[in-house]
Amino acid sequence: MAAEPYTIHLPDELLDDLRRRLVNARFPQDFANDDWGYGVNGAYLRELVDYWIEEYDWRAVEREMNAFANYRTEIEGVPIHFIHERGKGPDPKPLILSHGWPWCFWDFHELIGPLTDPAAHGGDERDAFDVVLPSLPGFGFSAPHEVTGINFWRTADLWAELMGDVLGYDRFLAHGGDWGNLISAQLGHKYADRVGAIHITGAIPLTVLADPEGTRLLAQRTTTPEQAARNPDLIEPGVLRPRPGSAHAVVQMNEPQTISYALHDSPVGLCAWILDRRYWWSDNDRGERAVEQAFSKDHLLTLMMLYWATGAYVTSARYYAEVAKNPWRPSHDRRPVVEAPTGISFMAQDMTSQGRGWTEEYYNLVWTRARDGGGHFAAPERPTEIVEDIREALRPYR
Repeated sequence: MAAEPYTIHLPDELLDDLRRRLVNARFPQDFANDDWGYGVNGAYLRELVDYWIEEYDWRAVEREMNAFANYRTEIEGVPIHFIHERGKGPDPKPLILSHGWPWCFWDFHELIGPLTDPAAHGGDERDAFDVVLPSLPGFGFSAPHEVTGINFWRTADLWAELMGDVLGYDRFLAHGGDWGNLISAQLGHKYADRVGAIHITGAIPLTVLADPEGTRLLAQRTTTPEQAARNPDLIEPGVLRPRPGSAHAVVQMNEPQTISYALHDSPVGLCAWILDRRYWWSDNDRGERAVEQAFSKDHLLTLMMLYWATGAYVTSARYYAEVAKNPWRPSHDRRPVVEAPTGISFMAQDMTSQGRGWTEEYYNLVWTRARDGGGHFAAPERPTEIVEDIREALRPYR
């Protein structure tokens, strides 16, 4: 299988149509909602949309994206876009980075330079990686596709083919958060003979969404005094800042196509749907504009562009439904479930970093770090810290 160089370029006609839709958007009334308690705050949404119309520069973002080596290939009928940047050091090791929802490949762009060229960023050249950064199937420039059954464990199979058959790496390392956490864990479960080690942010059991036991493990706090004495990083933190339930998971597991008719058509509607998650799941003080404590307006709008302009929302939403329709099944019954050496960064304000005691037996847990901040979107929220953690966790397994 061959990978072809790929230049990111959205047609002028699409950008003109986007502007018309933004200018002519109908906003509903919003009142008594300064705390986002009823959903996205209307005043802030209007402010962000005005910035989208008047100041956001997609062409500048395109130039920044195209400064990296972008490629596209097709694996099992699924188009895959990815960045492949070679490391600058004596012995760079291949590392694949996997994002989640509502994430995009660009959430990792600040990691690429320090990981590929550590000496130029205050690090040791011996820590250099060949970075492979794909868009998940059906996300961003890996859209569109018309293949059913594509979920996190199918994606791990695609990544194994991408790294081996397309790029020629016999062994590799992996990092991820959210769906990327599960993809990396599945690689460490099924392909432990090829995956030297993984590093993940938070901890999510492979049975999540498809099995009540998975949901229970994710939420439970069962660290024993003995575990805490062995590893203080496993001590569970205090209560998270208040956040709403996971309405997106219910809708996207059950009716991804229905909601897609609205969000595919309306960039403002799509922006609100994604913005709510970025507000509640990131580490911020919950003020009206608090989401900008974690992400700039430009970063948020690039995220929106990678869902709306590519038409990727519908397949990204179906990713949830395909977990329910095609539940994860183990490739072996050995313990730990994830046999590849595993490092975990626990972020203080990340809901997947709360239950920790169960990780000691579930993973081949060799490295942990409890961070005193950071939310669910660890890489774009705390890029310097995540680079440091990836280097330290994976250094013995290069």
